[in-house]
Amino acid sequence: MTTGVRRRMGVEERRQQLIGVALDLFSRRSPDEVSIDEIASAAGISRPLVYHYFPGKLSLYEAALRRASSDLAARFVEPRQGPLGARLLRVMGRYFDFVDEHGPGFSALMRGGPAVGSSTTNALVDSVRQAAYVQILSHLDVTEAPARLELVVRSWISLAESTALIWLDGRRIPRAELEVQLVHDFAALLAVSAAHDEEMGALLRGVLKDEPADGPFTDLVGRLTRLAS
Repeated sequence: MTTGVRRRMGVEERRQQLIGVALDLFSRRSPDEVSIDEIASAAGISRPLVYHYFPGKLSLYEAALRRASSDLAARFVEPRQGPLGARLLRVMGRYFDFVDEHGPGFSALMRGGPAVGSSTTNALVDSVRQAAYVQILSHLDVTEAPARLELVVRSWISLAESTALIWLDGRRIPRAELEVQLVHDFAALLAVSAAHDEEMGALLRGVLKDEPADGPFTDLVGRLTRLAS
């Protein structure tokens, strides 16, 4: 129950409120199932007033996706301190925090939702992938990635996306296990590429040199050794 006089909001403040309300609703249900009437009711304003700030649900949906994509891209930002395996594990923890909190919205962002085919939506998804790519290269202390490294990093980002989408469909594998598995996947992709290229081999050796005995990369090596024995 609300009490007192409702405070009048400025134009930009109201726009940001509507984006936040829409993002919250889109995070809990498919955007196709959320109506302008629901958004208006949740924001405490009339339906016509929503249209005063946004020409339609698609424009509000895309504004919500912009905020979501910015948030998701920020999940890959991590101080360059400590071993790479531990850093990637923290990144995956934040990534799955977002997926867990914004399941339907995450699916809509990656699959297109009601804005499928929209150049704006596609550009937002690409911006998240590019931000993740740049961040991973920075952790490897690489500015210009050779072709094999670009393939590894971009493949891993796509793998993280598809893993998260599959996980949302029933959550049949414990989330913490998937986070570790994705860090192992990164090491495995790097190792396979290193087996074919000396430059990648040198990069892998540098990564493993700083890995502690209890790190996720060392854990993977131990698991594979046990399997082979």
